[in-house]
Amino acid sequence: MALKRMDNVGIVVEDLGAAIDFFRELGLELEGRATIEGEWAGRVTGLGDQRVEIAMMRTPDGHSRLELSRFLTPPVVADHRNAPVNALGYLRVMFAVDDIDETLERLRARGARLVGEVVRYKDAYLLCYIRGPEGILIGIAQELG
Repeated sequence: MALKRMDNVGIVVEDLGAAIDFFRELGLELEGRATIEGEWAGRVTGLGDQRVEIAMMRTPDGHSRLELSRFLTPPVVADHRNAPVNALGYLRVMFAVDDIDETLERLRARGARLVGEVVRYKDAYLLCYIRGPEGILIGIAQELG
């Protein structure tokens, strides 16, 4: 049996509305929003009785999704948002954009801050890392040529 696709990447946030607004500004579309709870959900996550607000964001091409989650119960137990780029575990999500400068300008208005600087990789890409809502590490790449 072959792998069909990667369905989504999940990020836990405190302010779901602000995260939705930020990723909309980046260019993702809100596909849906719901509260997930019940015995079945706790069996999947191993958290038992849980209540989570989620928002599913879709890339414009329809091939990738970002699931934003805000846990109501149980409470969040760890915070990795300020981990450096060489920390173990989740690192970042990388998005391809048409114009890196214009994208950065729009996202700075929503609180994004550059981690290092925009760099050129050969004649292939302009790349940078930013900290988005709640310190989430996000990569942005503009293909050159």
